[in-house]
Order: sequence, then structure tokens, then C-alpha cells
Amino acid sequence: MQEYTPVKSGKVREIYDIGDCLIITATDRISAFDHILKNQITGKGWILNRMSAFWFDYTKNVIPNHMISVDPEDMPPFFRTPAFSGNSMKVRKLDMLPLECIVRGYITGSGWASYQKTGYVCGIRLEEGLKESQKLPEAIYTPSTKADLGDHDENISYEESVNVLEKRFPGHGMEYASALRDKTLELYNQCAEYALSRGIIIADTKFEFGLDENGTITLADEVLTPDSSRFWPLEGYRAGVPQPSYDKQYVRDWLKANPDSDYLLPDDVVARTIERYREAYELLTGSQVNTFR
Repeated sequence: MQEYTPVKSGKVREIYDIGDCLIITATDRISAFDHILKNQITGKGWILNRMSAFWFDYTKNVIPNHMISVDPEDMPPFFRTPAFSGNSMKVRKLDMLPLECIVRGYITGSGWASYQKTGYVCGIRLEEGLKESQKLPEAIYTPSTKADLGDHDENISYEESVNVLEKRFPGHGMEYASALRDKTLELYNQCAEYALSRGIIIADTKFEFGLDENGTITLADEVLTPDSSRFWPLEGYRAGVPQPSYDKQYVRDWLKANPDSDYLLPDDVVARTIERYREAYELLTGSQVNTFR
């Protein structure tokens, strides 16, 4: 049996090259503030992978995506083991576009901090008088550059995103930038409306895209998971205060309150974190998590 080693290892996921395709494995690692925490969150990788699969299927009417299969039987024998069961996805190879396509439907986090100081979020002027966690009149697109492991992403303007793409794909900067903006907003609006019907507010999220062999812009990476999004419960939502969260904001908040933790979470925080991931998955997909393997 041929063995494989990752060709790329990120904060959470590992990528394996199997020749004509890739296998992306979502591990049980968790990151916050650009650090990989010392704990494993058992079951987290399963939920991330299956949630992305759900959204890839749900959004295929909007844009093609790179998913081929999450069935281990469609993968080489090396991946037909418990370590890869449920947390791995076979995908098409793409020429990845060098942007993180962030969309914000509510004002929170770094956007709220920036707005309080300047009235702007990532170079976009917002109306006066907004409250923390308030829904924006319309979602805004705020791209960023993609940083290497350990580095920080850099927020850039739409105009700067044109330049980034033009440098990488001469003659296509404006074309790709406008397509990414439009598809990001379309994806968010469709998925946010669906999530509301399931009792979850998607406050913000990020998408990544690549080009397939025909030059078609294709949705890739992970989609609308607790690691790439802010999920809030619709029940009890009110603007003007921070919101409880289904995503890893719970971990971020604990780390902020415990600056000497050395990125090691206590058992109760680990248990509560996976429970929040589980709740989000079950609400959004309508499926129960009975086992992670």
C-alpha cells in the first residue's frame, strides 16, 4: 500500500497529493490568534469536513466547487483507515487565487473596533450610529491577503485586490476581482438566509477560490464552518451587545480572559467547544452527529 505524507500542513488541515487529485484532511487541531493550541478537540475535524461538504452541495447552483467525494472508498487505501474516516475530502486540483474573500453581514470583532475609531471597516465608510453586532444595511466585501502559517492576513481594499490579482494573473485582475466580490456576496446572501431559517445568524465568513483547468473560478478550501465563520444563535439576538457564539469565539474569549494559559485549554473548555461545533452542525444540516468515526 502506498503511503502518503502531507504536501502542505496548515493550522488545522493537511493536504495530500494523490496525483490527479488532492485529499484535504481536517484535523482535530484548533487555532486562535495565529497559534495552534496544545489541545485536540476530538470530533472537530469530522464536523468541519462534513459541514463543508454540506455547503458545497448547497451552493453548487451558485458556483462550481472542488469537492469530489468524502467517501473513503473513493480514496486510495492509505486513507481508508479510522484516522481519515469522515474528516477527509477528495478534491480537484486548482490554481488558487491569492485572496481570502471575507464578507461581513453584521458589525463585530475587528470590524466593530475599527468602526468605533474611524467610522470605517476595511476602508468602507459605514453609516453613523451603528451598534455592536448590528446587521448591516447590506453585506460588505472586505478581502484580505493570504498569510503563511504564523503570519497575519492583511486587510486590503477592493482596488488593492485588483492589483494583487493582476500581478498574479496579468490581464485578469479586474475580471477576477469583480467576479470574486460578486460571488462572495451571492454565496453569503443565499447561505445566510438559509441559516436564519435554521436558527443561526452568519455574522461573517470567508471564502477561497481557485481556477480549474478551464480557467473557471471555483469555490475551494472550507465553506461556512465554525473555523471560517462567526455563527450566532438567532434566539436571544439583540444588537448592542456581544453575542454568544457557535464558533471558536468561545475559545478566543477564554484565551483573552486567561492570558497566561500558554494556549492550553482546560477540559471543560474543550468539552464546551466541541459541543458548540456539534450544535451548529446539527442545526444547519438537520443531521445528528451520532459518531465521529
